[in-house]
Amino acid sequence: MRVVLFANNLVGWKVAEAIRAAGDQIVAVVAHPEGRRRFGRETLDAAGVTEEQVIDGATLRDPGVAERIAELSADIGVSAFFGYILRKPVIDAFSEGIVNVHPALLPFNRGSYPNVWSIVDKTPAGVTVHYIDEGVDTGDVVAQREVPVEPVDTGATLYKKLEDASISLFAECWPLLRSKRAPRTAQPTGGTTHKLKDVATIDEIDLDRTYTARELIDVLRARTFAGYKGAYFVVEGRRVYLELSLKREDEGAT
Repeated sequence: MRVVLFANNLVGWKVAEAIRAAGDQIVAVVAHPEGRRRFGRETLDAAGVTEEQVIDGATLRDPGVAERIAELSADIGVSAFFGYILRKPVIDAFSEGIVNVHPALLPFNRGSYPNVWSIVDKTPAGVTVHYIDEGVDTGDVVAQREVPVEPVDTGATLYKKLEDASISLFAECWPLLRSKRAPRTAQPTGGTTHKLKDVATIDEIDLDRTYTARELIDVLRARTFAGYKGAYFVVEGRRVYLELSLKREDEGAT
């Protein structure tokens, strides 16, 4: 298979490894701009591409970029934790379409921060390999795996679980995708969708509001993620940020 990889993050890196290990060729990597890349160097090395084969994901809507991708004559596109919406001209560049690895149990938690909303909204958590259509995480499902949310999970620990499950599920799906034997199942109606900015609706803790203990704990643990500021309250015009440490009896902190 000739593959164009749309990738970022640890999952993008490991997906590149899985594709190459199967003997397939990655003819280009569409990556985040350098300031937004995570594991960028590792991903490009695993993909075996030169700098000339790297396309800036921020330019996908620019004139001529979809045509450049089509001229690569790739069979399939693979998207892994890629932060840009893929539009019809790019999708149509592939005879076998584009498949995406999304860290949610679709149709729940389409869009951003599935690890946060599975905790806050009590929606099922998991990962899905699906085909991309013109919606956001709405395409036909290839395979799914549920991931349990435990009482000691934070946004960070659940994210790590979803990363690990994404990597293993893609590795299982790729042989079916490359041999054109992968199933396609339409997503059920309903579900939930969240935009990037939606976390702003839960991040500020109102000191004069009444919360249940469960509601407050769930927001605090969902927004506990090292390197991110998360939930806060305001005193004298200044934000005070909170993190939550959770442990089971007789276990270390998580």
